[in-house]
Amino acid sequence: MKVTVDQDRCVGSGQCVLTAEAVFDQRDEDGVVVLLNANPPEHLADDVHQAAAICPAAAITTEP
Repeated sequence: MKVTVDQDRCVGSGQCVLTAEAVFDQRDEDGVVVLLNANPPEHLADDVHQAAAICPAAAITTEP
């Protein structure tokens, strides 16, 4: 799986971090998403897909 984020679209809600903290973090200064692992292990796939689905700004995309 490949994960990408669009920091320009991010609104800093932090839902991705709450859902998949091993893959996402937030910048301290403004809360914008930071991608920690663009190729997370398969056991995190469900969490990453959920994070992408609940992102209010649709700033997270995944590819197989």
